[in-house]
Formats: sequence, C-alpha cells, structure tokens
Amino acid sequence: MTARLAIELDRSSPVPLYYQVAEQISEAIRRGDLPPGSRLDNEILLADRLGVSRPTVRQAIRYLVDKGQLVRKRGVGTQVVHGQVRRSVELTSLYDDLRRAGQEPATKVLLLRSVPVNEEIAGILGVAPGTEVTHLERIRYAAGEPLALLHNWLPVPLASLSAESLQQRGLYELLRSAGVRMRVANQRMGARAASAAEARLLGERRGAPLLTMVRTTYDDQGRAVEHGSHVYRASHYFLEVTLIER
Repeated sequence: MTARLAIELDRSSPVPLYYQVAEQISEAIRRGDLPPGSRLDNEILLADRLGVSRPTVRQAIRYLVDKGQLVRKRGVGTQVVHGQVRRSVELTSLYDDLRRAGQEPATKVLLLRSVPVNEEIAGILGVAPGTEVTHLERIRYAAGEPLALLHNWLPVPLASLSAESLQQRGLYELLRSAGVRMRVANQRMGARAASAAEARLLGERRGAPLLTMVRTTYDDQGRAVEHGSHVYRASHYFLEVTLIER
C-alpha cells in the first residue's frame, strides 16, 4: 500500500528525516489515500525504497503509532487504525453509543459471576460487605478492534444476565428491559498507563496511554444500580463535553 505514496525527502532540510516520512504518511491518512485498515510495507522495504536507514523508518512509524494513526499487529504488520470513537458524556452505555454511531459493536465476556463484595464496592452499591453481587468483565470491540476493558458490579436481583445476552445487547439496554429506571450517574474520568494484562487484552503495548472512567448509576429512587470501572484505548477513543455558560 505504501508503494503508491509519493514520499519526497529534503535531505538539506533541518527537519529530521523520520519526521518528514511520518508527516507525509500522516497527510496521506488524512487525505484518505491510506484508508483505515491499509497495510504499510515492512520497515526493510520502506527504508530501501526511500533510501533511508531502517531506524529512521522505525522511528517514523513509532511516532505515528504514538499519535494513534498506525497500529502494529503481530502476524499482520503495520496498519492504519480505524477512526477514533467519539462519545458525548451522557447517561448511555458504550454499546448504545457505538451502535448509534453506526459502528457495530461486539463484546467478549471474560467474566460473569456472583461474588461476595468487598467493603469499597459494598459502600458504593449500598449493601453490606460480603453481600453477593454480579461482577462482569468484558472487552468491547468496534470495527473489529478492541476498544475498552469494562468491569461492572451490580446488585444481584436487578436483572438476569447471561454471557449470550451481554454479547448481543448492551448492559444498559438489558437493565432497562428488566424495568430498571436509570436517572443519574456520578462519573470520574482520568488517564493512566496500561498494565501488562490490559495491554495484552486491548492489543496495546505495556505502558500505552489509557483513558479511565469510573461511574456509579442510580435509579429514580436514588438506589445504586450499577458501578463500573473501565479503561479505553486513548488511540481509539475520546470523550466530548458540551459546556454551557450560566
């Protein structure tokens, strides 16, 4: 795919060669010459065609990987990533937002079981420590790419959940179908580096930037109906907030 690109280097310029290569690939992505999913030549072929060293090409690719425009996949090579998922901060689930944006979501359920809750989660859900609650762990995919690692805790009597239903429908949709009337949520957002386990599950490198979201949702009676602690790939996902003057 890269063979079609007209990459021209100015060797007399003070701009580093790796940056010139990276910027021209980046511009090709923005123009649509390299659509999402396109594969680049391997480093050796690209370096030979451009007449630069392999470390120069490697540095250019790393720069674009860090910017979230390219992704390395074992056994596949270097590809242009799919566009970032844009999400408004509303009382909706990620599944709802992906489907509304036309990006058919997919889910892999890693864990679904009843567990005795620890003191911290018990306090959040308003139950006694040791009470059995439902604990979920899922990977959410968009356009075939892992996007988020989701952990949720719910009071057991709220809804009957199965791995099959969670793969086909969003958690909030299932709660609504069970008659849960969600009205308000407290949400905290942040960022941190990916652990080795998170990186493996999300197809990232260890230490890659992740967005974090911790949310507790309450029903119209003020009862906590769900607590979530999620991480999202910063290269594929961002949150959007509308600010209104008062």
